[in-house]
Amino acid sequence: MCEKWVAWMKACVFGGSMYILVNGSPTEEISIHRGLKQGDSLAPYLFFLVTEGFSGLTRNAVDLNLFEGFVMGGNGLEVSHLQYADDTLCIRKDSVENLWMMKALLRGFEMVSGLKINLFKSSLIGVNIPGDFMTIACNFLNCSQGSLPFKYLGLLVGSNPKSLST
Repeated sequence: MCEKWVAWMKACVFGGSMYILVNGSPTEEISIHRGLKQGDSLAPYLFFLVTEGFSGLTRNAVDLNLFEGFVMGGNGLEVSHLQYADDTLCIRKDSVENLWMMKALLRGFEMVSGLKINLFKSSLIGVNIPGDFMTIACNFLNCSQGSLPFKYLGLLVGSNPKSLST
């Protein structure tokens, strides 16, 4: 990796100073030693750079037959995950092996990126999956059990598209 580029990133993330307005008057200068400032235009790009790592880990696991996605249609298209900004949808077949790999991928991503998966906002949704397997899977991944239909990016997934309410 280019040393100059790394130095620029370090300067953006680990440097800077700011003032806080208290009753309209600025405080003394505060040195910032780490982290991006709120509203920093670099933040989304760095976030996408990091989340692309999860996508790469997942694709690699699929290529190595360690993680089995869901095959769609007659052309054999295998979908293992969908990502948009900070919303990730992992799609897999129901198997104990996939549960272990899912946990390993999520934990590996946390360790490498320094980010934390919000399991409080995460859920597992099964389609034609036995209830006892879903209970075990949710306990194993430490997340809640969701149900169809659910919203993803503001769209209702798993509902009848012909229904008036949809």
